[in-house]
Amino acid sequence: MKELEKKIGYTYQNLAYLENALTHSSYANEVRHGVKSNERLEFLGDSILSVVVSDYLYRHCPDMPEGDLSKFRAALVCEKSLCRFSKSLGVGDYLRLSRGEKNLKGNERPSILADAFEAIIASIYLDGGMDEARSFILRFIEPEIKNPRPRAFKDYKTMLQEIIQKNPEEHLSYVLTGEQGPDHDKHFTVEVHLNNNVIGKGGGRSKKEAEQQAAREALELMGY
Repeated sequence: MKELEKKIGYTYQNLAYLENALTHSSYANEVRHGVKSNERLEFLGDSILSVVVSDYLYRHCPDMPEGDLSKFRAALVCEKSLCRFSKSLGVGDYLRLSRGEKNLKGNERPSILADAFEAIIASIYLDGGMDEARSFILRFIEPEIKNPRPRAFKDYKTMLQEIIQKNPEEHLSYVLTGEQGPDHDKHFTVEVHLNNNVIGKGGGRSKKEAEQQAAREALELMGY
C-alpha cells in the first residue's frame, strides 16, 4: 500500500481511506464482516473530478464556448481516460477483488480501473482536503489539455443536453432500470426521460456506458 501511496504522490494521514478506495464490491460481498466497497467513494470522486476539471477549463480556456467546454470535459473524464490514468499508477495490482473477479482479470477491466481512480480522488479529498485532491487530478488532466489526444469518443449525453436545454422548461434525467449478472460481468440498462416520457434506452457494462447508449438512441429517434 505504501508503494501505491508514493505513486499517487500523497501521504495519507489515514490509510484506511486508500484501502477503501481499492475495495471492489465483489470483495466486500465475498468477505462481508463490515467491509465496505468503494462505490460511495466513486460517487464522491466523480463529482470532485467534474468540478476540478470544469474549473480548470473555465479558467484556462477563456475563448472556448460552453458547448466545446462540455465536450472537452467529457473526453477528459470518460472511462477510457480514467482507466489510462489508473493504469499509469498500477492501481490494478492493488485492487481488492473477489476470487472469481481475480480469476477473470477484473484488475484489467476498464470500468473497474476507472471507478477506482475516482474512488482514489475521493479518498485524498476526505483525508487531506480539496487542494490535495485538485493537485492529484491536475497531474493527469493538465498534460491532456496541453497535448490533447485524437479522440473517437462521442459524448451523446452532452449532445442531447445541449439540444434539450434550449427549452428551459424541459427536464432530462437518467433512470437505472436494470442490473444483471455477477460482479465480474455486470450489464446495466438505463432509460433517459424527458419530463415523464421515455425517449431512449441503452445498455452497457457500466452505468456511464448505458447512459451514453440511451442518449444515443434518443438522438437517433429525434433525427440527429
